[in-house]
Amino acid sequence: MKILVTYYSETGNTKMIAEAIHTIASQNNDSTMKDFKDLTVEELANYDLVFLGSACHHADLAPPVLRFVDKIPKSPKFKLAGFVTHSTYPPEGSERHAELFEQWASKCRKTFEILQTEKNVDYKGYFRCMGVPSKPIEGFINAQIVTDDEEWAEYMEIVVKHPDEKDIKNAKKFAKEVIKNVESL
Repeated sequence: MKILVTYYSETGNTKMIAEAIHTIASQNNDSTMKDFKDLTVEELANYDLVFLGSACHHADLAPPVLRFVDKIPKSPKFKLAGFVTHSTYPPEGSERHAELFEQWASKCRKTFEILQTEKNVDYKGYFRCMGVPSKPIEGFINAQIVTDDEEWAEYMEIVVKHPDEKDIKNAKKFAKEVIKNVESL
């Protein structure tokens, strides 16, 4: 199987997850890892499975990735799996964490699902994890989202550790599951 792992990363978080996925994809497969900026939509047709990763911006995939996926033709031959790094809490924590996630990262998964319905993309799943924000995003989060000093200290203590070993392990598990699913078809 020919697999492409591509990513859009500004701080290295998404690249780190792409590397973990590529580690699994390259076992018993013809796998290529490519920075998103070095890729054309037409190249996707050369692969059986594409893992497409993005940093989360404004609650959705980064603008360059949104423009890219908009150009994907209807009913492509490749299968697609998405992955995202975001700088908000995962929704499984408290009600506050779920609220922040919904507001600041929830559109990413929905964008991949829209590709499935509107472009008839064979969508195989989604992975997400926290990633340490860039300094400008960190400043924005502190000024606009997590403004309470106590909550900010808690947030920073958590976010600076991600992606962590558990995130890497879960990304590899995700890749294994997607590949197994595709191979069983």
